[in-house]
Amino acid sequence: MTGLAVAPVLDATVAIAEPSQKLLQSFLQYLQFERRLATHTVLNYGRDVSALLSHAATRAPTDLNSHDIRRCISQLHGRGLDGRSLARMLSAWRGFYHYLSRDHGCQHNPCLGIRAPKRGKRLPQALSPDETRQLVEVQAEDALAIRDRAILELFYSSGLRLAELANLAPADVNHADATVRVTGKGNKTRLVPVGRQALAALTTWDAQRALVPGVDAQALFVTLKGRRLGPRAIQLRVARRGMQQSVVGRVHPHMLRHSFASHVLQSSGDLRAVQDMLGHASISTTQVYTQLDFQHLAKTYDAAHPRARKKSV
Repeated sequence: MTGLAVAPVLDATVAIAEPSQKLLQSFLQYLQFERRLATHTVLNYGRDVSALLSHAATRAPTDLNSHDIRRCISQLHGRGLDGRSLARMLSAWRGFYHYLSRDHGCQHNPCLGIRAPKRGKRLPQALSPDETRQLVEVQAEDALAIRDRAILELFYSSGLRLAELANLAPADVNHADATVRVTGKGNKTRLVPVGRQALAALTTWDAQRALVPGVDAQALFVTLKGRRLGPRAIQLRVARRGMQQSVVGRVHPHMLRHSFASHVLQSSGDLRAVQDMLGHASISTTQVYTQLDFQHLAKTYDAAHPRARKKSV
């Protein structure tokens, strides 16, 4: 195969009939030279399709039917491949059969209508209460530190999305009622409580913000030149404060939203209230935090219960 070695694609221990190998080689050439996909992507296609051809053994890929595809998926799943990997494989196989139909007269695509097993939901990353306290307690030594502390406190206090916080105006914060008015997804507005520490940090920032020349009157969080602080800049500031405060791992705004939801649920057990504060349209989206809550309880149990602790040898 010109321009791309097949050796890295095909496992030497995998038995693939020679006619099928030639079809695979021509398919990879099509991906590389006609579709101009990146080399890494072409290699991944090759590995995925070679798994199917290995399953076919001496049979031509044009002889496989939907039952063969399901059985192959079942076997790969049994070997430990997750839904995400199998979905990617099925996509590669569909592309392979589309190519065979276009250039080699294949009359059917046995992968159509077949779905991979459901992917397991990834649990959101959340900080512990101690880690969160360590992060938000920035020493307010200058204007930037004062602003950053207000941002961190508000993220954690009210569970805002990045875009929601970036778009806030000073009038959105009601100090008397201890609430913030947020415009979320679908242009829906909600009122979210703001904690005492966050209100104090916002009050300090308000005084500092008033000293910024040419400040954007409609922007709560601004640069020192008075322009609204954009989402990307906020992300970078949060990550930088995470490193400065010696928090393990990369910290991002959504981690503070996850931490807010997890900690409120641990304390109150009120899933519906957490849903309302997060602005989730469906409670099923909020329910993922019950798994984090269970993990927290399980760790507490393992550490505290005398029959759960491992005996020292």
